[in-house]
Amino acid sequence: MRVCHNISAVFDDPNLIGTAGLVPVMGLAEKAGLPDLVGEHVNVPGSAGANADLKIGSLVAGMIAGADSIEDMDVVRHGGMGRLFAGHRAPTTLGTHLRAYTFGHVRQLDAVASRVLVNLTGIVPGLLAGADQVAYLDVDDTIRATHGYAKQGTGYGYTGVKGLNVQVATLSTPTTAPVLAATRLRKGNAASNHGAARLIADAVATARRAGATGTLTVRADSAYYNHDVVAATRRAGARFSLTARMDPAVTAAISRIPEDAWVSIKYPDAIWDEQEQRWVSDAQVAQTSYTAFTSRKKAEHVTARLIVRRVRRLNPKAVTAGQDELFATYRHHGVFTDSPLTMLAAEASHRDHAIVEQVGTAARVGDRLGQAA
Repeated sequence: MRVCHNISAVFDDPNLIGTAGLVPVMGLAEKAGLPDLVGEHVNVPGSAGANADLKIGSLVAGMIAGADSIEDMDVVRHGGMGRLFAGHRAPTTLGTHLRAYTFGHVRQLDAVASRVLVNLTGIVPGLLAGADQVAYLDVDDTIRATHGYAKQGTGYGYTGVKGLNVQVATLSTPTTAPVLAATRLRKGNAASNHGAARLIADAVATARRAGATGTLTVRADSAYYNHDVVAATRRAGARFSLTARMDPAVTAAISRIPEDAWVSIKYPDAIWDEQEQRWVSDAQVAQTSYTAFTSRKKAEHVTARLIVRRVRRLNPKAVTAGQDELFATYRHHGVFTDSPLTMLAAEASHRDHAIVEQVGTAARVGDRLGQAA
């Protein structure tokens, strides 16, 4: 006997509801003005664009319910869903609607998404609590695998996986979870930072309208360490905190930091020494002034702080038994930033970017939209 792997659950009884949790979610979407905003801003020509508000609503509901393909959009029509929702559309109808989109229509959806977020901040208490003081925009991208030969835009990206690339900007505060501020669906082989300047400009504008009127910092990894990203961030009136690429100029700047400038920090497995009143750790932080992008014309040079965290390399295999190493060696992690925070606070804040990256929720929502298209 062998296990059958072709088992699926189908809610075909008119009284069964498999995704009743959509009721409050879609109710909130309507309260935030999603249908009206789609009707106002999305103008797809021909019969494919008819009743766009109902079709977009069906797509949003399907993605929330776990659909990651057009065929899966039938999840919004099973069982008793017709008793809970009106206006849902068949998967083929939704597919026809999406295939009529051009990049201009995608930008129309961006306008809708931005306004929905702004409206949500007004009706969901604490969604972005404290954004009037401090907020963060985290920019990253992810690859979503696709299958088949006909899907437009697929390619092999930096992960070696064939698929589509989704660039995401999430907005959060020190006390709130990240929410989507802007997204872009790109070719699978797109560079991580491709189009980042435009995405940041849009995301910062949305963040400001959503109440992030205080200090707003754009955080990103080394793939976004370039002049265009910094320039776009500054034009938008935000701060930047970028992982510095360890090129020869950055390495040279780190080598000039005096040894007595390094400060031990609380790091994983650090121990507090009561006698010396300090953290005993292999992680230390120092900073120096640094001018980046000097290969460009002088007006485009950017001078800010280079905050460096160093972690001691521990490789017993490289040391002969019974002998000590001649000198300590370190791994260095640089952050190029104009943050107003103190050195240790700015470094710790940038490390939080890695935590936001691992959340992944926003990226997965973007991936589903890309697959559905």
